[in-house]
Amino acid sequence: MELQFSIIIPVFNRPSEIEELLQSLTKQTYTANFEVLIIEDGSTLKSDTVVSKYAKELNINYFYKENTGAGPSRNFGMQHASGNYFIIFDSDCIIPSNYLVEVEKALNLNFTDAYGGADAAHYSFTTIQKAINYSMTSFMTTGGIRGSKQAVDKFQPRSFNFGISKKAFETTQGFSKMKIGEDIDLTFRLWEHNFETQFINNAFVYHKRRSTFQQFFKQTFAFGNGRPFLNRKYPHTAKITYWFPSLFITTLVSAILFYMVGINIFLVFFAIYFIAIFLDSLVKNQNFSVAFYSVITTLIQFFGYGLGFIKGLIQE
Repeated sequence: MELQFSIIIPVFNRPSEIEELLQSLTKQTYTANFEVLIIEDGSTLKSDTVVSKYAKELNINYFYKENTGAGPSRNFGMQHASGNYFIIFDSDCIIPSNYLVEVEKALNLNFTDAYGGADAAHYSFTTIQKAINYSMTSFMTTGGIRGSKQAVDKFQPRSFNFGISKKAFETTQGFSKMKIGEDIDLTFRLWEHNFETQFINNAFVYHKRRSTFQQFFKQTFAFGNGRPFLNRKYPHTAKITYWFPSLFITTLVSAILFYMVGINIFLVFFAIYFIAIFLDSLVKNQNFSVAFYSVITTLIQFFGYGLGFIKGLIQE
């Protein structure tokens, strides 16, 4: 099959982010034609002026629609796309210049009806954003499920960097109306219809993440809160690893309580772990501040996801 790419980007009140993303798309080394669809999801701060600036450099279409959320907006874009393979980005991504070349190469070698890639930290990102990226992608914090090919068993693409064939979209009807976990939900439905997914190692994007600790906590809490619902909907996909953040915070709190009564051995293990996090991040980021913040963001990630997961269980 000759690949014809359509890039779908939903946006809500973020014209400055769209500017950076579109600028990165103009630098693609991919020589074949591809189209870009910007789906304005009921924004009051519109991106139409920004989009119009790139009309001569990109084959781009702009759609304004009522606010329905990211999932339905992605579906809207795919329904209006002319290509046979859809690539979905979040508006807060910057795309490396060789992205489309790498995707085409990978799909020609091993075609699958869906794929995903990793996210990385751009040099221009803030210290907190780089620390969050470390916590979200490191093998020491998440098992590398979002950023390492070696950790992948059956890969679950994430919507910030998600490719899906037209055939798979038409079969599954795309994303559900879920606000959290809609990408995982779609992946499970793809598998139910015997579509394969893959991780493309070189198809990474620069993903900005949240810019404050508070925003990151809210995001991870929402992720954790949504997981029990997915476990109930797809019980055969539930794994013991989804419990790890909740177990982590309960054992950490227990270790602190033991320390208060003079038993410090348990807290020593956590201290060793966080020192390892600091050193690993320092080696990877070559920045003391990012390494220090990585310890904080790792704690936030565990507490956010773990507490959200517990709340999701209680809501059953």
